[in-house]
Amino acid sequence: MNVWLWVVVLGLAAWAAHWGADQLLTPLKMLRKQWGLTASAGAAFLAIVTASPEVAINITSAARGVSDIGLGNLLGSNIISIPLMVTIAYFASRRQFKNNKEHQKHLDTNLLALNKRSVSVLSIPYLAIIALVAILTLPKAWRGLQPIDGWIMLAAYAAFLMHAIIKGRKKGESVEWDKKKVWLSVAGAMAIAVGAFFIVKATENIVSVLNISEIVGGLFITGIMTTAPEVFKTWSVVKGGEVTAGTTSVIADNAVTMTVAFFPLALVTTPIEDFQLFWVNLAFVGLMPLLYSVFVHQSKELHGFSRWQIFVFDAAYIVYLLTMVFFVLKLF
Repeated sequence: MNVWLWVVVLGLAAWAAHWGADQLLTPLKMLRKQWGLTASAGAAFLAIVTASPEVAINITSAARGVSDIGLGNLLGSNIISIPLMVTIAYFASRRQFKNNKEHQKHLDTNLLALNKRSVSVLSIPYLAIIALVAILTLPKAWRGLQPIDGWIMLAAYAAFLMHAIIKGRKKGESVEWDKKKVWLSVAGAMAIAVGAFFIVKATENIVSVLNISEIVGGLFITGIMTTAPEVFKTWSVVKGGEVTAGTTSVIADNAVTMTVAFFPLALVTTPIEDFQLFWVNLAFVGLMPLLYSVFVHQSKELHGFSRWQIFVFDAAYIVYLLTMVFFVLKLF
């Protein structure tokens, strides 16, 4: 099949997987209200579903014997997602919100304002998860993803989720369950599985035609394609006035990707064939939430990102691309 047809298949499969995740999101949103979770804690809880396409892709890649596609997807999606979603959220928030007089101050100061809880509840625990991945995979004696590493990362996600829920509880609300939406959720789960299969299958064929390695295909094809649909969700949520929820959900999604999506790759034992490529990418995975945590504290009263900090996020991703092209892959 022509490479462009596989590109179309990849795009449709990514859309199907994210459509499925959106349908599955409905019952979890209702549970979030019922349990009384704040925006930051709710993001950690809802990430179980919003990151499900990445988890399904890694399960599929492990099952098909192409774990390097899953490994590339795990790293690539976590590098591009934070600068991309923060930038999208900034532009989506440049408008007036009804019943939010404080927001005018944020517009006047060119600030993407966030709840300060997002750092302690999400970004710092996520940094701890990345540090744990480094400890488990970088030392020569432990290099690679092994079954014991997978179980440790599952436990790390359980701790991440419990920490977020404990720190972000408030009084719950009564909700009314809709049977139609429950059945749509079932259809969503099927769409995720089918979409993930064709994402991996399409990536396999594209990397074969282009004669590039599976991990590079995972980094720059699968990783980017699985992140792209999140742009529309972030734009929609932030534009609707939920700035913290729309912006911080990416941190929670990445935490799930680095733990739950790590598990299937570790279970089948994924070796690290190119150590330099792996550690450089892991370093940039860690750099993005580090910038997030450092930048978010504007002052005692204001928390969020100013315009020049948004530029730094985007510049960091450009530096990553240049590093990969000139020093790791050595294309020129």
